Amino acid sequence: MLRPDAKRLVWTAGPAGAKLGKTATGGCPITPSTAYQRIAVQPIAGALGAEIAGVDIATDPDAETIAEVRRALLAHCVVFLRGQQATPLQLKTFAARFSTPYLHPYARGLAAHPEVMPVVREPDDTGRTFGGSWHTDLTFFDAPPMGAVLYAVEVPPVGGDTLFASQYAAYETLSDGMRAMLDGLDAVHSASAAFGRTTVAGARSMQLKTVEAPEEVVHPVVRVHPETGRRGLFVNKLNTRRFDGFSADESAPLLGFLFEHSVRPAFTCRFQWTPGAVAFWDNRCVQHLAINDYAGHRREMMRVTLCGDRPYGVRTARSAA
Repeated sequence: MLRPDAKRLVWTAGPAGAKLGKTATGGCPITPSTAYQRIAVQPIAGALGAEIAGVDIATDPDAETIAEVRRALLAHCVVFLRGQQATPLQLKTFAARFSTPYLHPYARGLAAHPEVMPVVREPDDTGRTFGGSWHTDLTFFDAPPMGAVLYAVEVPPVGGDTLFASQYAAYETLSDGMRAMLDGLDAVHSASAAFGRTTVAGARSMQLKTVEAPEEVVHPVVRVHPETGRRGLFVNKLNTRRFDGFSADESAPLLGFLFEHSVRPAFTCRFQWTPGAVAFWDNRCVQHLAINDYAGHRREMMRVTLCGDRPYGVRTARSAA
């Protein structure tokens, strides 16, 4: 049995059959143990986020360990591993245990491993920070990613943290009337803000492609998670343009409220990077934000994005039932 270790922030594995609870904010469970035998899981915030011990991603963990990591991801929405030493191939191999890695459509990957995307900001960069706005990844595609694995190669001495926000908590803390209304709405998503000519030009250290004529994609405002069955908001300030069937002006007041509500501090956790740390987030129920507060210092990460499926909403779930 795994035992607490104050120096490594791990926790004792719990008994088999332990039930998941909810936090006061409607987020992921606070209880630190959920029938883990191979790994140790320590939550870092009430709404979402947990650090995992007992996994070495460079050694191609066995199926039982991978299953427990997936269980922790589903329970906590984003999980973190520290002290890893992984090559691009090892990072890609680990990520591929959860879904198929794919080429990021607008960012160039490594020559030898194109599925592994370097995320770099040089000390003298003054332009846009990649991931520097609250967002859910690539929601302007029919099938947005299920998640992403991010590995820290070089981090600044201070700063450069990443924030994550639970969209389960964002949805579950709305009023009954608001939830009922949003359950029946769809929204239009576009890459125009994330990868338009102006924003791409400001990201000097990243080799990004420009979207000349971005297509629009419609997704439900409330997404039903395909594995947990829980509902979460699925709109974000970077990519969501308007409600389907409404004008941008008509949509702005309610979307503006949802954009602010979805990233309230009570729904978030903050991860302080260290060299060799890994973050693995569930893009189906999480937004994230890279903080740009380390001017004059270098930050280099490696990222693998994982294939997902087309989102479905409450109406689709009910009709399928």
